[in-house]
Amino acid sequence: MPLKVAIQMDPIGPINIDADSTFRIAEEAQARGHELLYYTPDMLAYQEGRVTARGWPLTVRRVKGDHFSIGEMQEIDLADWDVVWLRQDPPFDMGYITTTHILERVHPETLVVNDPFWVRNYPEKLLVLDFPDLTPPTTIARDLETLKAFKHKHGDIILKPLYGNGGAGVFRLDPNDRNLNSLHELFTGINREPLIAQKFLPDVSAGDKRVILVDGEPVGAINRVPAKGETRSNMHVGGRPEKVALTDRDREICARIGPLLREKGQIFVGIDVIGGWLTEINVTSPTGIQELERFDGINIAEKIWQAIEARVA
Repeated sequence: MPLKVAIQMDPIGPINIDADSTFRIAEEAQARGHELLYYTPDMLAYQEGRVTARGWPLTVRRVKGDHFSIGEMQEIDLADWDVVWLRQDPPFDMGYITTTHILERVHPETLVVNDPFWVRNYPEKLLVLDFPDLTPPTTIARDLETLKAFKHKHGDIILKPLYGNGGAGVFRLDPNDRNLNSLHELFTGINREPLIAQKFLPDVSAGDKRVILVDGEPVGAINRVPAKGETRSNMHVGGRPEKVALTDRDREICARIGPLLREKGQIFVGIDVIGGWLTEINVTSPTGIQELERFDGINIAEKIWQAIEARVA
């Protein structure tokens, strides 16, 4: 059954069509006969009891430099649509959080993917706290003395913004590093949010595995290997994707977290696993579909849409 699908995303013009997961989701939706409309987060509104968006009918195609066409801008009532995709990139700031509050007013009558209530309550670096036995030692704090105590205990740590993304602001502080005070001053001067510190996992040199789950079930993984001299493995900062198989440990982790993700309407999720340890559960705007499809020859976007269509039905 053709569905009316609205996609809330960042501007579509600059995306890399060979890597962008939202493009692949739209491409598969179009192939399945669904109607597409695209709008940016600033075009979402609440108007006297209605949740609306001003956006453009969308057609996509896999042609670099000519990957989309849009129709005339129109205002739609999201209650009249079947599916809304929440796909803008973090940072997970108050602007992002406000969109989840607004979209929550049409969900689940209009299916919002992922469920905005739980996206808001399960940001990437916080949901893992529900599974402490699966994660490396972790501290979330703004207080400098607490962070110093954590570093003194573990020696070699990773320090990063709690609501950052794409590897931005991620620092490794080894036992000889003397920059914790300065970094604390820097971060606390920028915002009022805590920091997250985790014990450094040397296995990251062999890669940071991204495991894709669809409706709580693992469908495959890619390995992201850091560039030479780099701690971060994010592809935004030069990490290299490699083909990799799911291990028994990966499946154990997914079996633990999958039922919760399914129950909370998190249909498309990407988790990060380093050396058998769960470090993040990405629910806001996970990536990795296209790399996994190329490596494994599996139509991941099809699996995602099958799960969505089943829920709508």
